[in-house]
Amino acid sequence: MTVHLTDQSVLDDAVMELVKRDPRLKPILAMAGMPALRQRAPGFEGLAQIVCGQQVSVASASAIWGRVSGAFSPFDHHAIRKARTDRLGRLGLSAAKIKTLKALARELVEERLNLDVLAEEDADAAHNTLVALHGIGPWTADVYLLFCLGHGDAWPAGDVAIQESIKVGLGLKERPTVKQMAPLAEPWRPLRGAAAHLWWAYYHAIKKREGVIGKVTT
Repeated sequence: MTVHLTDQSVLDDAVMELVKRDPRLKPILAMAGMPALRQRAPGFEGLAQIVCGQQVSVASASAIWGRVSGAFSPFDHHAIRKARTDRLGRLGLSAAKIKTLKALARELVEERLNLDVLAEEDADAAHNTLVALHGIGPWTADVYLLFCLGHGDAWPAGDVAIQESIKVGLGLKERPTVKQMAPLAEPWRPLRGAAAHLWWAYYHAIKKREGVIGKVTT
């Protein structure tokens, strides 16, 4: 059964279940505190926003998305399918991102892709469906499943912050690779999405601590 992280109370319950199941997570939660649920718009809009933010800073991503989403009313796959490439380029999108958005819009218009049903699928199967699409890599797929669909078992194995926090939290000698992240997360199925939220919160907590220590010693 797929858990849907639809509101904060569901995430809270999922995290508490994880801690009960895996005692190693108890000190992680104690330091990080209960993570806040992170949500974005589902469907084409949410996926398009993630694509716009690929490989750019948070500030740049926000500015580009503001221009792109504001240029079309309504903003949907039909509008992007019809939009001129040069117009999209003037809004700040690279040629690669335009190609990705156009390809996604075409798949949706021609009904070869249904983004909504992915919320009900096994996380690994949903991930594979997304990465098979042009321009959608593992990070984009996992962020969409987790933040836009609230998929309770989505696991962003390639996220460097989660890798680093697991290294510190579990006392590993080195940051785990993408390949190593899969077996590490096995004990947290089918709540790996909730585990990801917890590890992100822990990452911010340890970075904040390092900042405080740095100020004290300098």
